[in-house]
Amino acid sequence: MLYYLFEYINKTFNPPGFDIFRFLTFRSALAAITGLILAFYLGPRIIKKLQAHQIGEAKKADGPNFHWSKVGTPTMGGVIIISSVVIPVLLWGDLKSIYIILILAGTIWLSLVGFLDDYLKVIKKFPNGLIARYKLLGQLLIGLIVGSVIYFSPEFEGFSTLTTVPFLKNVNLDFSYLYIPLVVFIITATSNAVNLTDGLDGLAVGIIVIVMIALALLSYFSGNSIFANYLNIIYLPGSGELTIFIAALVGAGLGFLWFNSYPAQVFMGDTGSLALGGAFGIIAVLIKKELFIPILGGVFFMETLSVIIQRLYFKYTKKKYGEGKRVFKMAPIHHHFEMVGWAEPKIVVRAYIIEIILAIITLASFKIR
Repeated sequence: MLYYLFEYINKTFNPPGFDIFRFLTFRSALAAITGLILAFYLGPRIIKKLQAHQIGEAKKADGPNFHWSKVGTPTMGGVIIISSVVIPVLLWGDLKSIYIILILAGTIWLSLVGFLDDYLKVIKKFPNGLIARYKLLGQLLIGLIVGSVIYFSPEFEGFSTLTTVPFLKNVNLDFSYLYIPLVVFIITATSNAVNLTDGLDGLAVGIIVIVMIALALLSYFSGNSIFANYLNIIYLPGSGELTIFIAALVGAGLGFLWFNSYPAQVFMGDTGSLALGGAFGIIAVLIKKELFIPILGGVFFMETLSVIIQRLYFKYTKKKYGEGKRVFKMAPIHHHFEMVGWAEPKIVVRAYIIEIILAIITLASFKIR
């Protein structure tokens, strides 16, 4: 909204200095700062509200017993992040951009799905929260909408079903009729991956901030014809506007991390994790970097893979030997490291280090191409 106001003032009165508001880099900086300040402002107030209404973390039977000390810690704190992202985007983003419309709609929708799950679990005391198939339906629906818009919209004509292939120069893969199912799978997978990773104080939000910084650069490069041509990637007119959303998320994420770092004062809950994971997937889809997800989101990928391996091996050994065996002491893998004696902050910091390395590899791969 302020973007349109300043644009109007600049075009009508042409005052000195107002031209700066049309630059993506400046508006992205404003979005990041606004998101950070909002998170700092909303954080204590929302935490107090959650405490006053006794909206706290429930005991998890499938988690380590030494996590029982976390029971009662305010949850549903994803409201802090989402509010601190949406408001800056409304202020500084171009709301007519198809990229902004899709990323906002997807993030808010998945946050609402997560909110409903948290509400049923924490407030209504339903042990499993929202029934799994309904949660999955919500994820599939937004994936179907995003995929269909990209596939059929004239704004994506010519590159709607293409994606950049990692490490290979001038090679783009065309998914053709399989593109919409692919988008549905990606958004569902990334949404659930971040949800699985959100098990230690500061883990999921810290990693998503690192991922988003890399995505901000890729979005900006993809929307700039000079950079896109230099890096031999698909030029996507208008995709640079995504940097506004991503910058707001980075600011909001850092602000939330202030309260979520060990020992956490608040947890994001599914309200935050489903939305942040979905945002990761949607942005990767919009900038045609779907195949980079396992690399850039490597920590999320490993967390998800550990759960899949654990379940498949347990079922296999139970069927073959009559008794289920496990590969890890506990899954997701961050709990395995806890069970072998690693301190929670050490696991989180090491995950950050791994994610930073993966982000560097992702960005460096474009120059290698």
